[in-house]
Amino acid sequence: MAPSRGPQALARTLHKTLSNHRGPVHVVRYAKGSAKYVLSGGQDRTIRLWNPDLGTEIKKFEAHGYEVLSISVSHDNTKFASSGGDRSVFVWDVTAGVTTRRMSGHMGKVNVVELNTDATVLASGSYDSTVRLWDLRAPARAPIQVLEEARDAVQTLHVDATTIIAGSVDGHVRTYDLRKGELRSDFIGQPVTSAIPSSDGTTLLVSTLDSHVRLFDTTSGKLLNAFTGHNHTSYRCRACFGHEEATVVCGDEDGAVWAWDLVDATVLQPNPPPKVHDKVITWTEHHPIDPGEMVTGSADGTVKVWRH
Repeated sequence: MAPSRGPQALARTLHKTLSNHRGPVHVVRYAKGSAKYVLSGGQDRTIRLWNPDLGTEIKKFEAHGYEVLSISVSHDNTKFASSGGDRSVFVWDVTAGVTTRRMSGHMGKVNVVELNTDATVLASGSYDSTVRLWDLRAPARAPIQVLEEARDAVQTLHVDATTIIAGSVDGHVRTYDLRKGELRSDFIGQPVTSAIPSSDGTTLLVSTLDSHVRLFDTTSGKLLNAFTGHNHTSYRCRACFGHEEATVVCGDEDGAVWAWDLVDATVLQPNPPPKVHDKVITWTEHHPIDPGEMVTGSADGTVKVWRH
C-alpha cells in the first residue's frame, strides 16, 4: 500500500513505520509537550523509545518478564511507568534506561498504569478488578489505597489532580472524586476498553466491545453522541480525540482507522476507510501539541506515524 493511501479521513499520510517489535504492539505513548518522541510496548516484553521524525529506535528498555500492556510518561519526560503480564508496576529512568522502582501486589496482570500530573502518585488497574494507588515519594512499596469497586478487569485509567476515572470489563466507568471522597458509577452496558476525558474535563470518550465509541457529559453522565461503523468486539482498542477535539479517532480489528465528526457523528471520508495495518489496531494517540501528527499501534508488530 502506497503511503498516500494512509487514513485520508484524517487528512494524513503515512510518515514512518516503526517495526522492531517481535509480536503485537499493545501501547504507544507520546512524550509530553512538544517533544517528538514515542514509547511503545509489546508482546515481546520490551519497551522501545523512537524518534518518529527519523523512524529510528533510540533505546530499548528490558526488565519485564511478560508482555508490556501499558505505559505512562511523566510531565517532564524524565521517567515513565509501565506494567504488564508480570503483575508488577515498574518506574523507569529514561536517560539511564533502568528501573528505579518496582511495585507488586496485584493478583493478576496489570492492564493499565497512569501517573498523576506531577508524577507523585501512580494508579494501576488490573485483571484482578482492583485499582491500586502508589505514592512514588514514599520509601514504602505498599499501595496507599486500593479501590475494589470493579467486578471485572480494569482496562483503562485516567488520573488528574482531583479525580480518577476507571473503565472496566464489567461495563462501568467509575469516577472517584478525591476531594469529596465520592464515587460515581456510570453503567455503559458493554466492556469498556478506553475512557479519555476532553482537555477541559467536560466530556468523556468511551470505547466499548460493541463496536461503539460514546461521548458522555462528565457532570450529568448524559450520552451526547455515539460513533459507529468500525469493528471492535474482541480486543482492547483505544479511541482518542483528534485535532482540537473536533473529531473522534479509533482503529478497528480489521486494520482500519476511523474518524468521525464530533458534533454530528458522521464518518469522515472515505467511508469505509482503507486498511492501513495487517491486524487489529490496538492503539491510537494524537500528538499532544502537533495538530498534524498521530500514531497507531497494531498486533501486526508495527507502530505507524501519520502526518499531514
